[in-house]
Amino acid sequence: MSSTPLPPYFQINPDQALADLGDPTTTGGFAAIAQACAAGRDDLAGRGLSEDGGRKLRLFSTWEITRYLIPVAQAHFRRVLKQNPDLPQGRSETDGGAKWFSLDEVHRLRAHFGDTGSKAKGYIPYRPKGLPAKMVAVANFKGGVGKTSTAAHLAMSAALDGYKVLVIDLDSQASMTSIFGGKVEDEWQTVFPLLARHYASHLQADNQRRVDRDEAPVPLDDTLTEALTIKTKDLVQPTHWPNIDLIGAQLNLYWAEFQVPVWRMQGRGWKLWDALTDTLQADGVLDDYDLIFIDTPPALGYLTINGLAAADILLVPVGASFLEFDSTGRFFDMLHTTFNSIEEGENLAARALGREEMSFSWDAVRAVVTRYDGSQQAELAGLMQAYLGKTLSPHRQDFTALIGQAGEQVQGIYEADYRDFNRETYARGRETFDATYAAFKTLLIGTWRRDEANQ
Repeated sequence: MSSTPLPPYFQINPDQALADLGDPTTTGGFAAIAQACAAGRDDLAGRGLSEDGGRKLRLFSTWEITRYLIPVAQAHFRRVLKQNPDLPQGRSETDGGAKWFSLDEVHRLRAHFGDTGSKAKGYIPYRPKGLPAKMVAVANFKGGVGKTSTAAHLAMSAALDGYKVLVIDLDSQASMTSIFGGKVEDEWQTVFPLLARHYASHLQADNQRRVDRDEAPVPLDDTLTEALTIKTKDLVQPTHWPNIDLIGAQLNLYWAEFQVPVWRMQGRGWKLWDALTDTLQADGVLDDYDLIFIDTPPALGYLTINGLAAADILLVPVGASFLEFDSTGRFFDMLHTTFNSIEEGENLAARALGREEMSFSWDAVRAVVTRYDGSQQAELAGLMQAYLGKTLSPHRQDFTALIGQAGEQVQGIYEADYRDFNRETYARGRETFDATYAAFKTLLIGTWRRDEANQ
């Protein structure tokens, strides 16, 4: 009679363990590991590249367009194309096969239906005239909650819906930059020079006050002098999505977390939390786009503070687990402590000088349950909803097979060709992200409508 085998952590042979161990790792060993990861990353990213080495967005079929992008019946869609030969006619892979269109062509078709079709259909997404773009920060210092994935898919959803989108990557790990195929050589192609420019402008103004008091000005170093010449448009790069642009990130962006406090010590009056907001406004970026998505690092550092202070809408992805709920509560507690501290410091001086006090405000703040498994997490998600109320979006973003498969192919779900999947899997995977976008779009439209009413 055979005995039950022991667990694998018993009877480990020390000599075999030593043989398996390998040599100690030196500092140089980190470089070798990084090179191996870079080579693997290039190989994986290459699977999402076109023949010319660049990322290329797939085409969209008539079925997809009429189901997900332009709310018309397929027969009517085909009839309109036949009646308007100047409109994009699509292309077929086989004689008599389905017609496929680029996203640029979809936008042209949407504009035609918007001009000639029923206004009740909502072919063109709601966007009040004369109001600036809405900035949306996606943040949490808990890793693995789907922060970057959520931000990327919301940006893609909005682009498919017809909005013009800018994505700003504040995370030096640059995952969002990779998703959109960005190429960033150093920190000078990230938001770093915008922060430096904001401080340099503050220092220039401060120097003028020194001169007026017959004091010696503080010289600007080479970094600050160069930053004064850089505008936001110099950093924006197009992506393989025709209506999504990117300001990317790179590992060196992390040094901003060390440089910003040095500038803050040198210029006590510098409002570092306004750096991103002010530069985007000064450069007219808020007039060039409909939506700006800001992907923040998984920490409450200076870059995250800038992203949060700039945002009109704050989304906080959270998993339906005790640890993630607990961590998210601490995140909100840190947000309160951080921004309350800034307000108190600024308003103490404002009251002394008889100036108007300042306060931070967000149009909407919502936590969003991601990677949700209803069979395992329904009770905890319900408890979270009971405690957070309206702050927790009632929509829960399911984790489906499509999410994992799309990630393996270095694609967003909306970039994946539905023919590569089981149709039911594709529909189910897309359904949960469509519902996430619908919940977000409801927030967006509500905030724009409120702004209209307050004009």
